[in-house]
Amino acid sequence: MAPPPEPRRPYKRPAISDQQRRRELALQAQSSRRADAQARARALASSLLTTQTPAAATSRREEEGEAEEEHDHTVADVAAAAAKLRGSDARRWFARQIMLPEWMVDAPPHLASDWHVFARPSGKRCLVVSSNGITISRVRNGSILHRFPSALPNGSKRDISGPASSYSILDCIFHEPDETYYIIDMICWRGYSLYDCTAEFRFFWVNSKLTETSAGDPPSTYHRYRFSVVPIYECNLEGLQAAYSGSTPYVKDGLMFYNKHAHYQAGITPLALVWKDDACSQYVIDTDSKGDIPSEQHLVLELQEDGKLITSDDPPVVFGSLKSEFIQKSNLRPGNLLRFSVRDESVKLVDGKMQISELQFVGKPNRARAFADSHSKVSADMKTR
Repeated sequence: MAPPPEPRRPYKRPAISDQQRRRELALQAQSSRRADAQARARALASSLLTTQTPAAATSRREEEGEAEEEHDHTVADVAAAAAKLRGSDARRWFARQIMLPEWMVDAPPHLASDWHVFARPSGKRCLVVSSNGITISRVRNGSILHRFPSALPNGSKRDISGPASSYSILDCIFHEPDETYYIIDMICWRGYSLYDCTAEFRFFWVNSKLTETSAGDPPSTYHRYRFSVVPIYECNLEGLQAAYSGSTPYVKDGLMFYNKHAHYQAGITPLALVWKDDACSQYVIDTDSKGDIPSEQHLVLELQEDGKLITSDDPPVVFGSLKSEFIQKSNLRPGNLLRFSVRDESVKLVDGKMQISELQFVGKPNRARAFADSHSKVSADMKTR
């Protein structure tokens, strides 16, 4: 006699979303990236400060001698290589040094216990480095935004303390209306790397260390721009309401969510998320050069050698391909960023991933653009239309 059939489960387990799957993988991968965080921070600081030619940098190193340790050569090599980059290569390299969020497609589990939230200031995202009596800020395309004295450690000639090589690197947004750098993250402080520290610890250091300086004071002769921290909240009901509806000294551009356990990961990561709607941002939907909303959704993809069109995700998502005849006729090259229009009826959702059956080539995006759109950005744009 056959055994009775097993009773059916009273409910079906909800499917894990694609974004949640990538969040779990990103947390697991952190432990395998514990390379020399100090060397990474030094390489970034050297690259941000480099304003001379590679030849000049090489000459200076020769004058100082070649008795440096192996990782010091790596730092010098990275700085020199970054100085050689031009055009789209430079924009892409500098943009990849910043921790960039995915767009929030779904609410992560354990949101209240595992995530922070804050209202993102509107303005120019940049990295700020202070060292050897000067402070330099660079926007995502690598261009210098400001070169100025500041009250950050070693940020002005009047305030040089500790080793000459001591430096600090802050992830900021420059808010032009009040000429303030709002600090949203900290990468390094007085030469101590925070790459492999959790977001919860980094936010604690931002608040505690900034109070040790006068960087939050109004501008003065040796302190050209004011620095300020953004209020960080727990992702409970009270914190979400404060970030979403509370008043801020700056213009809001959406909400930023950081996983408390996330290390500072350069590039796009699902452990940082951005949410925008018309109540907390002026820039919910992409607009054209005149500020008008296009009748069709646009997205930017990167062209590969085999003609495939991919997003900026790691690993990338393929959204289509171009024929070799069209690529040659249009004088396109691998690595080019291309803008396409998408009709709503050509979009489908399969296993949590968006699929687009038809892309209409529009042209190349603005030259300042460094990345293709992420899968989450495309998904969020489609939902807002």
